[in-house]
Amino acid sequence: MSNTTTNTALNDETQSIILFNLLIKTFAQCLDGFSWIMGNIGAICTCIVFSQPTFRKSPCAIYFIASSLSQILVFNFAVFIRMIQYGYAVPVNSVPSWFCKMRFYIFYVSAATARYNIIFASADRYLCSCRDALRRHWSSTRTAFRLIVLVLVVWLLFYIQILVFFDVKNDKCTIRNTSIITYLSYFITVENGFFPIFPMLIFGLLTIRNIHGSRRTVAVRDNSMAQSVQTERSTRKETHLHKMLFSQVILFVISNIPFPVYSIYRSYAGVSSFTGSRASMDTFINNLLNDMVCLGFALTFPNFLLTSKMFRREFLQVLQTKVGQRCRRLMAA
Repeated sequence: MSNTTTNTALNDETQSIILFNLLIKTFAQCLDGFSWIMGNIGAICTCIVFSQPTFRKSPCAIYFIASSLSQILVFNFAVFIRMIQYGYAVPVNSVPSWFCKMRFYIFYVSAATARYNIIFASADRYLCSCRDALRRHWSSTRTAFRLIVLVLVVWLLFYIQILVFFDVKNDKCTIRNTSIITYLSYFITVENGFFPIFPMLIFGLLTIRNIHGSRRTVAVRDNSMAQSVQTERSTRKETHLHKMLFSQVILFVISNIPFPVYSIYRSYAGVSSFTGSRASMDTFINNLLNDMVCLGFALTFPNFLLTSKMFRREFLQVLQTKVGQRCRRLMAA
């Protein structure tokens, strides 16, 4: 009887491991594959649209372009590698030590710069909507370029520790020192998940307050004055940028909150002690929540298409003028 119970338990454990491994493989092939393809295409299209004359001189558009360029590195140094590792069993960890270090270094730096450029875009929308001329002065392309360079330099220097601590161990690209693992996991949990959300939400709420205040001001003026105030404070382009940013912040919050919450649980539960089906389940959940973060980046372009008529019009115009002309030239040749 005891042998039968033991065999049943072992069979259940084996079936659970097989199930979670199948889920890991399926999600890596489908979800990571979708994020990789959509993310790269979407980021390139976002850069092209925001570089058009309609948006080109807007600081917010410059932040979006910088964030999209960083996202391209995330898609190709995180999403693609995880897709071929878990989805197609490519031994990506059996690589030289320098590739292991550079892979994670580029990923951490690019993910951080992508996030903080969205924060800067949120701050820019707040400054742009302020009545105070001095604050509006800070919403400029010069400030945008300086902040983009500054945040890039900061994270390039800060994440040099990745080049020091990461190495190949037992065919795994990981950190050897357990205390460093604990420190880095806590830091990334805060920096990656919780901290960016607060300034995004704060600047978003302040921007909404400024917009409502501007509308109340317009309501008490005569028509000619109202028209000039409306033209000065809320052009159509700025309104569409507000919409795109607000929806992007909401998407960021939804896609980024679960991962740091689960990371805190893993640190307290002692992930290194997980074995068997529990270890497989942990890998599946951790990969899935990582995929959600990258999916949030990948959905940036579809999000902009859905929320902004001006963005859709500019995108269609690019397709008609750029792509259409090339197709006609090829057909004529």
